[in-house]
Amino acid sequence: MKFETLAIKSLENNLTNTNAVSVPIYLSTTFIRNEDGSYNNDFLYTRSNNPNRQILENSLALLEGGKICYTFSSGMAAISAIFQSFSTGDHILLPDDVYYNVYMLTTEVFERWGLEFTIVDMSDKNEVLSAIKDNTKLIWVETPSNPQLKITDIEQISEIAKKNDILLAVDNTWSTPVLLKPLDLGADIVMHSTTKYFGGHSDVLGGCVILKENNETAQKISHIQSLSGGVPSPFDCWLISRGIQTLHLRVTAQTKTAKKLAKFLEKHPQIKKVNYPGLKSHTQFDIAKKQMKNGYGAMLSVLIKGNAETAKKITNKLKVFTTATSLGGVESLVEHRKSVEGINSNTPENLLRISVGLENVDDLIEDWKQALSN
Repeated sequence: MKFETLAIKSLENNLTNTNAVSVPIYLSTTFIRNEDGSYNNDFLYTRSNNPNRQILENSLALLEGGKICYTFSSGMAAISAIFQSFSTGDHILLPDDVYYNVYMLTTEVFERWGLEFTIVDMSDKNEVLSAIKDNTKLIWVETPSNPQLKITDIEQISEIAKKNDILLAVDNTWSTPVLLKPLDLGADIVMHSTTKYFGGHSDVLGGCVILKENNETAQKISHIQSLSGGVPSPFDCWLISRGIQTLHLRVTAQTKTAKKLAKFLEKHPQIKKVNYPGLKSHTQFDIAKKQMKNGYGAMLSVLIKGNAETAKKITNKLKVFTTATSLGGVESLVEHRKSVEGINSNTPENLLRISVGLENVDDLIEDWKQALSN
């Protein structure tokens, strides 16, 4: 099946004979034990598993081309589970433009647990190679990165990882499997904040970990999911499943609009630089073109001519764009990232991150015209 069809068919409910077209929400926290002590479909307790969660996990695994999926209450909970699957003394490589909360999680939590981390430029093969140690167990990749939209060559990093017996994990939140399939390019693990494009309506938190193989790492993450209890509620699973049904349509439309907006902003005299992998001016355009299909995503960032105050003033002038954190919803958002990330942020002070929604592209361009006019 093609992606759009699979997204719909993978969410059908095969657990009961109710003939309901829409999957019901199974709010029960516990399930009846059979006379022999077994459980139907292995549903024991909703922290361990739930029909809505099982349907969602099966769908996410299929869409990414993975063997197995585990869902969590947020993207950060999913990332935490991956890091928790390693042992004290293990070493992990992180990109230099890693999502700020991942950086904070490593420095404020996991370094105290004895995990080691090194920040590297994932676009520099030699820098990655030189950072590998005997105890390196994981390479963590974001592509495009948040918020500077750097592109990592997944196949190249995968070759390095495999030669050194290291796992490769890719945060695919921004691209989604509509545009990028990291497991097909050699990654072992894919992570999503399903809050974003999978949910698609800014009304649900969620995260997931999808693995290429049901191996020892998968079993560790499975145990962490059940024992730690950081799982999505049945209603959250239902909302994310509903979002998946329109994922392809939304991402395709948002991507088309984002490219038009990026081209407009690139030519505007008040814009110093546009970070968007679909522009030929992007330093890693060729890599993005090679590994991204159907477009380059609905996220971009711009460097305003001026300082932080100049950038903030522009956000206040925008009328169609909403100034808010997050991304991937139907509404277009803009945010001054350095203000959110704090004093330790490496993000330029004049950078604005843009999440393109489903509004008419002409309205979005006109909004930026008037905001940049004086």
